[in-house]
Amino acid sequence: MATTDKKGLQGRIELKHEITEMDCYLLRNRLKHTMQSDPHVNARGTYFIRSVYFDNFDNKVLTEKKEGYLDRDKFRVRLYDYKSEVLHLEKKSKRNNLTYKQKCRITADEYERIRCGDIRWLENEERSLLQELWIQMTLYQLKPITVVDYEREVFIYPHGNVRVTFDSHIKTSFRNNDLLNPELPMVATDSDTVILEVKYDNYLPDTIKQLLQLGDRRKGTYSKYQISRMFG
Repeated sequence: MATTDKKGLQGRIELKHEITEMDCYLLRNRLKHTMQSDPHVNARGTYFIRSVYFDNFDNKVLTEKKEGYLDRDKFRVRLYDYKSEVLHLEKKSKRNNLTYKQKCRITADEYERIRCGDIRWLENEERSLLQELWIQMTLYQLKPITVVDYEREVFIYPHGNVRVTFDSHIKTSFRNNDLLNPELPMVATDSDTVILEVKYDNYLPDTIKQLLQLGDRRKGTYSKYQISRMFG
């Protein structure tokens, strides 16, 4: 039975591994015969993701991530394939070993107001996630900190609602939060690092589990935000 929180959100298992490009090549060639590619990918079989992550002066979000807090929240604003007309505010939450995700649409204008510190309007917003962001920004002085770019390749499998992603070519803006600027200077992180994420509901089918075996690979709590902050 799926686990839900008090808001009725379904929690998912989310496992992360840091792998190499060669590992990615081997896994891709296994998975493509059993799993389906995401239908939204481009001609290269990937799509581009840009996110700006919220944190504060004390690096509250980064510290909770690095130290593996069982209960933690992370806010970000995200766009796909450079389409700035479609933005989402997202909140990812960890509760014990389950991940919960909420999101809502926002406009480019609204993001710019948030980026510039104009947040009083969030207090009475009808979108509850924006109200929650206002509370967090007020209590903990959260603000947009760092932009992270990467390419994502996705494989899906219906049984267990499995989603396997490979995130590569991870770049960071350091502490520049100009999300909507297509000319934003970005710096590459480790070019050989790929983040493998395996997400599923109640169970991971043995077929997929076997295909993902790479021997002694380290499971970690790595996130694109954490990697980007290692570089500045």
